[in-house]
Amino acid sequence: MRQLREGDRGAVVDMLQWGLTRARWPLRADGVFGNKTLRAVQAFQGQNGLAPDGVAGDLTWAALTPYITGQALPGRPIVPTAIRWSSDLLTLVVEGLGARYPFLASETIGSSAMGKPIQLMRIGEGARRVGYNATHHANEWITTPLLLKFLERYAACYVRGGTLGWVPCARLYREFTLEIVPMVNPDGVDLVTDALSHAAPEYLRAVQIAAAFPRIPFPLGWKANIEGIDLNLGYPAGWELAREIKYAQGFVTYAPRDFVGPYPLAAPESAAMYRHALQAGYELILAYHTQGELIFWRYEGFDPPGAYQLARRMETASGYAMAETPPGSSHAGYRDWFITRFNRPGFTIEAGRGTSPLPLSQFDQIYRDNIGILLLGMAGLL
Repeated sequence: MRQLREGDRGAVVDMLQWGLTRARWPLRADGVFGNKTLRAVQAFQGQNGLAPDGVAGDLTWAALTPYITGQALPGRPIVPTAIRWSSDLLTLVVEGLGARYPFLASETIGSSAMGKPIQLMRIGEGARRVGYNATHHANEWITTPLLLKFLERYAACYVRGGTLGWVPCARLYREFTLEIVPMVNPDGVDLVTDALSHAAPEYLRAVQIAAAFPRIPFPLGWKANIEGIDLNLGYPAGWELAREIKYAQGFVTYAPRDFVGPYPLAAPESAAMYRHALQAGYELILAYHTQGELIFWRYEGFDPPGAYQLARRMETASGYAMAETPPGSSHAGYRDWFITRFNRPGFTIEAGRGTSPLPLSQFDQIYRDNIGILLLGMAGLL
């Protein structure tokens, strides 16, 4: 974990402030390590037998981790929904969910360009397998807590013997295996949420890339992985057509968004998702993006059996509209490839409205709108 001190900013400071709040030193998570945060760190350090120097180093983070993971707070929610996310926060939340719900499995399916783990969580023991993923695009990170909150709610429901919607959680658990990849693009998220050190060579390279595209805000307009490849334009489904479209729009080299890469699956993140899906045997996938409140349910002439009917049910459950992918945005996406490769239902869900990154003030509404879609990803196959 990064050492933090007064004057630091970013999503890791948000996490520090959130952890201190959970440790009974309440702070507003504004991502700024100011005087109030300094005093809270010092008080927490003194309470835990540490030198009260006000610097959040390894020992302070170690003492704070049980509060962030929820292990020191039985019964309290683990997944935060009111702070910015980072790859470090994801790691701690995955740890916390696994500790509280030992039947949740986790694994690393690959590594990002910077070597960060691409993490997967699994629930259920059924033969029918479905896969949900989020945050192919860096500035769409609000979809990460969306999937994790659903997973936490499902796990708690299973423990209680309750229901999600109209379906007993025990039945879902028995009949389905759900796999979630909550953050496909950890490096890009860290860039967008200011969790990446400004001294890191990858950050400095991203600054250089962004300088060639002054109309795209930096870092908030960044969608690509840290190398400047748009992960959701890197799959082998109409990749050449995607290249033609994006080249015509001026994205002919590494960019904050819309560069398809030098060849399909050039980015390690897309390659990891591709490899895992080949062996997973999913009956259905949901790929979460922002924004537009739309459900994209087919690709080109492919019309997987049952996809239209299920999309109609998702439309009713969410209030989102079924839609055809605009020509300028079509081809080479994860859902596009899944449909062409397996001819099974695959949906891209565009959550929320506005300009990405969407404000966290939208989260509760996004979750309410999407709980039915997330449930139908399993229950709709029954």
